[in-house]
Amino acid sequence: MRVDAFDFDLPPERIALRPARPRDAARMLVVEGGGKRTDAGVGDLPRWLRPGDCLVFNDTRVIPAQLEGKRGDARIGATLHKRIDLRRWQAFVRNAKRLRVGESVDFGAGVAALAEERLADGSFVLAFAGDEPVELLLERAGTMPLPPYIAGKRGADDADRSDYQTMFARRDGAVAAPTAALHFTPTLLAALAAAGVASETLTLHVGAGTFLPVKAQDTADHVMHAEWGRIDADTAARLNAVRAGGGRIIAVGTTSLRLLESAAGADGTIAPFEGDTAIFITPGYRFRAIDGLMTNFHLPRSTLFMLVSALMGLDAMQAAYAHAITRDYRFYSYGDASLLLP
Repeated sequence: MRVDAFDFDLPPERIALRPARPRDAARMLVVEGGGKRTDAGVGDLPRWLRPGDCLVFNDTRVIPAQLEGKRGDARIGATLHKRIDLRRWQAFVRNAKRLRVGESVDFGAGVAALAEERLADGSFVLAFAGDEPVELLLERAGTMPLPPYIAGKRGADDADRSDYQTMFARRDGAVAAPTAALHFTPTLLAALAAAGVASETLTLHVGAGTFLPVKAQDTADHVMHAEWGRIDADTAARLNAVRAGGGRIIAVGTTSLRLLESAAGADGTIAPFEGDTAIFITPGYRFRAIDGLMTNFHLPRSTLFMLVSALMGLDAMQAAYAHAITRDYRFYSYGDASLLLP
């Protein structure tokens, strides 16, 4: 499909720069099959789900993966994207024309990394010096990797260290938050449990590639960046039991959805999974593992808007987003939510 079919006009003032407080006070647009729309709030979620349904959350934890340093007199920025091994990370580099393979970047606070390799997509393999775990180095020298549409308007601060982390965050490795889950609080989770709604977690370490624009003119020519994920055998068995018992699997966030779909067989059975996934979901895709999705509002022409259009239909999602803009919903990572029930 042509990428421009997924375009829409978004007024800049609709981009949220801070989250709702409390988190579950955010608004939620419910879109059902056939394009029916209802304005609601995240706190209303228990009313929209049924006993026996299961919400699936991503328990990845965002690391302070944004680094600013120098190579000689040149300022070099790096956003870590994907772990390769204990000391090496793939990174997107700003001012990359001033960095060559074999050169070292000083990120301050005793943190330095060697540009070991330049990959075909223009990113670098950075090998960190020393013996300390890279996570400790990042705590000293890194900042939270806010999305470019927020970082372009304000710098990251201490509030973002907690705001840009979900209540489920357990496993270090993401460089972007699974933002749909930012809306959840212990109070909301307790209300869902009281309504008979189960919850499960999986792990997908979200990479910085999620923010990269789609430069191709046709979706068939776009190449997704791989991300590492894991679903253990017990979780897979419980999710399959939800479906067998007549419940629905509702992914919280596109990250959870993409991993579930990567792990599902043709019959919809979810298998244990560990490894990389580069699944790219566009209209025409047949969903196998999920029955609904809770997600934030996404960028025009983005792979994530393509995904929600695959789930609900492009016309329905264009109309839903137009409605959200007219009704002053807040967009993107710190914005409001949508609940999509095909």
